[in-house]
Amino acid sequence: MDTTTKAGTEQRRAAGYVHGYSTGEARRLGEQADTLAALLHAGTRYPAGSRVLEAGCGVGAQTVHLVAASPGAQFVALDVSADSLARARSRVAAQAPGARVEWVHGDLFRLPFPDDSFDHVFVCFVLEHLADPVRALREVRRVLRPAGTMTVIEGDHGSAFFHPDSAHARAAIGHQVRLQAAAGGDALLGRRLHPLLTRAGYADVSVAPRTVYADPSRPDLVAGFTRGTFIPMIESAGDQAVAAGLTTPADWARGIADLRRTAGQDGTFHYTFFKAVAMRPDRP
Repeated sequence: MDTTTKAGTEQRRAAGYVHGYSTGEARRLGEQADTLAALLHAGTRYPAGSRVLEAGCGVGAQTVHLVAASPGAQFVALDVSADSLARARSRVAAQAPGARVEWVHGDLFRLPFPDDSFDHVFVCFVLEHLADPVRALREVRRVLRPAGTMTVIEGDHGSAFFHPDSAHARAAIGHQVRLQAAAGGDALLGRRLHPLLTRAGYADVSVAPRTVYADPSRPDLVAGFTRGTFIPMIESAGDQAVAAGLTTPADWARGIADLRRTAGQDGTFHYTFFKAVAMRPDRP
């Protein structure tokens, strides 16, 4: 089904996905999802026969874990990017053949579904890129059935701290936060999940931290998250940060080099994601 509108295209441009749509970014998203699957997806299981919307599925990095955990559920995966949807379809076909997923090219702000269409909705790493996350959450609430559940996962770059500490590394992270804000997003959104969901009209909102801590005793997290996920995400903003006058090439290179030291034998890295679960009230 292709329901993308001009507004949908403008949504993505306005949101300003600062990480880009390269093959390398798709690979980073997959590595992040695989590394953090046990942490982020723990407790997320949908009953057989339930209808679940993944709003903003991107390249399908989270989709493969959703379908693996709930093989009896019926999934609808939506994204505004046709290229991302094609990658998602290929990823799921390769990693979860036989999974029941309907792929929808559409706009999160104008979901192409009737009211009360889904039992559950899952949104991961999407709201941080939207200029108006409350509006998106209200639109998602519209397609949820009464008493249906909403699950949202977002990060918060303000929760990153590490050893060895470095002002240059902290500045590099701060520059990425500023660039995302300039593009209409919020890399600090995780801390705002409870008020955002409450303002959007959800009930029984519950938010819990999901913390990643990596040191040499946890080599999988060092490789998959610190070195394979977080540092490449920050590093990809370098050209934009220099072009915007936020930093110099030398200072940026120093910041990235210092971030890489946190993945070394004497390094540690900490980051917190926030996972919220909420319900659509029986009455509007």
